[in-house]
Amino acid sequence: MTDSTNAASDIVRDHWTIRLAAPVMRPYIRLARIDRPIGTWLLLLPCWWGVALATAAEPGWRWPDPVFFILFAVGALVMRGAGCCWNDIADRDFDGRVARTALRPIPAGEISVRQAIAFMGFLALIGLAVLLAFNAYTVWLAIASLVLVFIYPLMKRVTYWPQIFLGLAFNWGALVGWAAVAGDLSTAPLLMYAAGIAWTLGYDTIYAHQDKEDDALIGLKSTALKFGANTRPWLWGFYAATIALLAAAGGTAGLGWPYFAALALGAAQLAWQAAKIDIDSPADCLSKFKSNRYFGLILLVGMIAG
Repeated sequence: MTDSTNAASDIVRDHWTIRLAAPVMRPYIRLARIDRPIGTWLLLLPCWWGVALATAAEPGWRWPDPVFFILFAVGALVMRGAGCCWNDIADRDFDGRVARTALRPIPAGEISVRQAIAFMGFLALIGLAVLLAFNAYTVWLAIASLVLVFIYPLMKRVTYWPQIFLGLAFNWGALVGWAAVAGDLSTAPLLMYAAGIAWTLGYDTIYAHQDKEDDALIGLKSTALKFGANTRPWLWGFYAATIALLAAAGGTAGLGWPYFAALALGAAQLAWQAAKIDIDSPADCLSKFKSNRYFGLILLVGMIAG
């Protein structure tokens, strides 16, 4: 199968990371989704939220530690890549039967399962090296998330709610980011973590609508199939819960009015998604899904300013 025969593929062959890489590395870049950074952003932003919220909750005002921001950026990049390796290993038999994923390196035969496992281990070692720069509480808290990372790809086989497990895994960084600054956990980061789960339920339901027809044919489950034509009210509910929980987190942490002004702007962005989404257009679903990066950045600026 080639690009010309599979226009639905999620692989961008002319992405600059592919063009600049040596040919032998190109399948690994695609395997780790380095050419599709939105997943890295959605994993990284809760980490940065945690750092910013913990910093803002301390007496006085100061910038979040830029070294922490850099460490979490590197960690999110490699651990998202490792997670994608595991996801593609677990889903290799399904990916070949879904138009959007059929050209991924494992089902396309560009990388063997053994090579993918080795690459996943390499990325995980880099992630461990980054993690060891933090305090012991943070290290063990981050390691605990591996259970969630392991089980997520398996959930779409057994439940129509795999997005809950993605939310649990993808937003764990909110707890880790807070702990890196504060050395423990409290109510504010737990509220932020819950908000992140609700946020993920919204944006990943939108994302799952791209594959709903293929998923139904091969027996995979998702909230997109669960909600069907009634998706929009669920999105309103998930995003309303997101804003309410983020407001509670900011209030508990003692943030000022700039945070709540940014939260109002973020609420408008989420409302735009829920109001305008065309669940029958894969291109529109992908565009709305990617727009969540802007929501996350708006919120981050509000935390720092607040």
